[in-house]
Amino acid sequence: MNSPEHYMNIALALAEDGAAVGEVPVGVVIVKDGEIIGRGRNYVEELKDPTAHAEMVAIRDALKSVGGWRLTNCEMYVTLEPCAMCAGAIVHARLKKVYIGTADPKTGACGSVMNIPADSHLNHHPEVVTGILQEQCSSILKNFFSKLRRTK
Repeated sequence: MNSPEHYMNIALALAEDGAAVGEVPVGVVIVKDGEIIGRGRNYVEELKDPTAHAEMVAIRDALKSVGGWRLTNCEMYVTLEPCAMCAGAIVHARLKKVYIGTADPKTGACGSVMNIPADSHLNHHPEVVTGILQEQCSSILKNFFSKLRRTK
């Protein structure tokens, strides 16, 4: 069984792929029984689609592998704390556990601004683990936005 850091490094590589084409660098892998069944990075700019977040892309990819709409007993590794839309999808897809690289103090919905996975009104509560390769996950975002500000 691989470590959370192993899977987060793969998610970071996906984030870097997105940054290379001008997407906000967020990467995701979904793992079941030690095997990656879903991968995603942001495609918002490329597809002109506000729902094309890395988490949504990875969930859709993983669902193809399981042949249904539930990702029970699956784990998500995401470089940036999910937003409300993605946190809602995580709950609805029944993911077992979410490993987060770095917090999002502006729109994070897994503990920073709100905490959708822990909301007692909802019927599923994935376990959330934060701070996996936090420095690397934070750095890729800081570098991306720093370069973006310099080009404007």
